[in-house]
Amino acid sequence: MSNRRQFLQAAAASALPLKAATRPNIVYVLCDDLGWGDLRCYNKDSQIPTPNADKLAAQGVRFTDMHSPSSVCTPTRYGILTGRYCWRSRLKSGVLNGYSKNLIEPGRMTVASLLRSRGYHTGCVGKWHLGLGDQEPADYSKPLRPNPNDHGFDYFYGIPASLDMAPYLYVENDRAVEQATDQTPGRNQPRGVFWREGPMAPSFKIEEVLPVLARQATGYLRERAREASKPFFLYLPLTGPHTPWVPLKQFQGKSKGGIYGDFVVQVDELLGQVLRTLEEQKLGSNTMVVFTSDNGAHWTPEDKAKFPHRANAHWRGMKADIWEAGHRIPFIVRYPGKAKAGVVSTQLSCLTDLLATVAEMDGVKLAADAGEDSFSWLPCLEGKAGSRDAVVHHSSQGMFSIRKGDWKLELGLGSGGFSEPRKLEAKPGEAEGQLYNLAQDPGEENNLYLKQPEMVKNLSGLLERYQKEGRSRPA
Repeated sequence: MSNRRQFLQAAAASALPLKAATRPNIVYVLCDDLGWGDLRCYNKDSQIPTPNADKLAAQGVRFTDMHSPSSVCTPTRYGILTGRYCWRSRLKSGVLNGYSKNLIEPGRMTVASLLRSRGYHTGCVGKWHLGLGDQEPADYSKPLRPNPNDHGFDYFYGIPASLDMAPYLYVENDRAVEQATDQTPGRNQPRGVFWREGPMAPSFKIEEVLPVLARQATGYLRERAREASKPFFLYLPLTGPHTPWVPLKQFQGKSKGGIYGDFVVQVDELLGQVLRTLEEQKLGSNTMVVFTSDNGAHWTPEDKAKFPHRANAHWRGMKADIWEAGHRIPFIVRYPGKAKAGVVSTQLSCLTDLLATVAEMDGVKLAADAGEDSFSWLPCLEGKAGSRDAVVHHSSQGMFSIRKGDWKLELGLGSGGFSEPRKLEAKPGEAEGQLYNLAQDPGEENNLYLKQPEMVKNLSGLLERYQKEGRSRPA
């Protein structure tokens, strides 16, 4: 780390922290591919019972205009932890694999490193998917450095990448719990029960991963309860309901959304386990709980034809797309004593905003080279407006979009992701991109690109400025 960065980050965290008793614990539950329309508190016509998420929403604030910075997982995870758009890093778009090397730059402030510097114990349990080690392919027979510990986490237990990517094993802190000495042939039937072939640890079982993560997370909470004077941050990135869809027997048939819906039921019950543990350990009254998703659901036209469920509600497209279903996500916050119960916030927000939010919670002014794309949503918990007025997204194929107010500009034609047409070339005289007024046209059906050239120019210019200046948050 440069001397300048060390100085700035030290200065940012130099103020004495508040007394531990007044500082909230933070539990951040990140689902994988959970759609805006999966939860009944968002979509009354959802075919999936989600009582725990619905109860959490009734006890706190439900954001209806929250977005992931990317419509796929790795870039979003980078943004959550660093408060910075991933395309500013070496990964411009797309997803790392299970053998990729560490993505987060050495010395870059993360939510975990900031909170640890302020006296928090920091834990991560779940799907990392930001690379491990300094070589590619990663060598799991040796200690993996850098790892989550090097990015601010006191403790890590989880899997390297998505649950459909080899190697299939658990990592604790800097090393594999068990080497992947066996091999799985993979699977791709029926729809959604998919994982790639590759090395697997002998005791690793695909369908047991979510229960293992639940036990690890609740165990972490019980451990922290024994040291109640020290606040904690638990980042809990789940592996579901991303493929493979493998609901345990007790959840099968519990929805009208097939095995995907049943798997969402299991995810909701995991949230319930976390919430019950907080109450049992007398942590609930001083813990901020966030429940969200890394991008939209992978719910295809074929799935819609087969089931009455609409995982992404009325939004156009699906996971990976630049259209709204790719990145508009559920986001619920319960913060006793701070968040008003049953509030619905329409504030435009982004998952990169966690860093600025926790900084404001703890009275920290972020340095210029930290959280460049992060804005606090803390005022929204009291029904007030936040300071963010624009957000940038990108699709799995790297198509960019910028949203400001009701207007959304997409720099290309097609979905830029999984939905057809994925990419179109404009013919002479045709629109080269897409412009929608989401207040009047939430389904993104009426392209106003040629009818509103000034809006296209303004939004294009704003995106170019954000790209050129290296930040969207004012310095």
